[in-house]
Amino acid sequence: MTLLCALALVAAAVFAPDAFANLITPASGGSPNANQIANLYDITLYVAIVVFVGVEGTLLYTLLRFRKRKGRVAVQIHGNTRLEIGWTVGAAVVLIALAVITFAELHSIRTPPVSSPGGLSVSDGAELTSSDAITPPKGSPYMTIQVNARQFVWQFVYLGFGKQVDQLDDPYTYYHLYVPTNTTVVLKVVSQDVVHSWWIPDLGGKVQAVPGYANWTYFKIAKPGNYFGQCAFLCGEGHATMRAEVTALPPQQWLAKLHALEAGLKVGKAGGAAGRAALNQRTGSGAVENP
Repeated sequence: MTLLCALALVAAAVFAPDAFANLITPASGGSPNANQIANLYDITLYVAIVVFVGVEGTLLYTLLRFRKRKGRVAVQIHGNTRLEIGWTVGAAVVLIALAVITFAELHSIRTPPVSSPGGLSVSDGAELTSSDAITPPKGSPYMTIQVNARQFVWQFVYLGFGKQVDQLDDPYTYYHLYVPTNTTVVLKVVSQDVVHSWWIPDLGGKVQAVPGYANWTYFKIAKPGNYFGQCAFLCGEGHATMRAEVTALPPQQWLAKLHALEAGLKVGKAGGAAGRAALNQRTGSGAVENP
């Protein structure tokens, strides 16, 4: 009965993987690197299932076939040299194969792909060259967004879409990150205070945000949609509220969203400048409160 239950669980995992989606293996479906990470986990999982069934099946068979019986005397043997060498070599072959597959996949997981047709173009503001730590193959347009972590909110700065050389006027959003579809998006992940961890499960693995240092990752989303995540590193009492949402829009809709964001930021800056000018005109105690 125990063996039948184990085989039933294995069959369910193999023939109905969607039922166990995101439970045993990582979430995926939003970006090529997330899919490749999930595929690597799947390969390891299925190999582990085969090894588990083989070892436990042999163990159960041995316990039942050679169990103690009245009048039976166990044969005392030193061991089976061929069998011992066989399972040692077999285990080594499995480990070597998994290592080769893992290192073969790492390059494609780490290297951003080219943007797809229909993505953001250079005329829309996408970059062709940059000094970023990771970039797609030379000549492929992409965009760079700075993910700025702080207690307890994510700030997203759309680098290169402002007018000033120092990028101080680049548009930005909090909590909600907007990206164009079919476009390789390179993320520069930094922190303003403590260590955080950027993690949108459907779009790739976790990336730490470390003060004074930039880490890099990327994703490319094929279809419009929303993807949710959170800080995956305990960063203080507000850690549980440090969530993020990524919304993928068609390039032209994304550009309209970005222009609306820029207009809103200009209005806000103009209002702040007018308020500061009014305060600077005060005299007496008012001037002391606003030196």
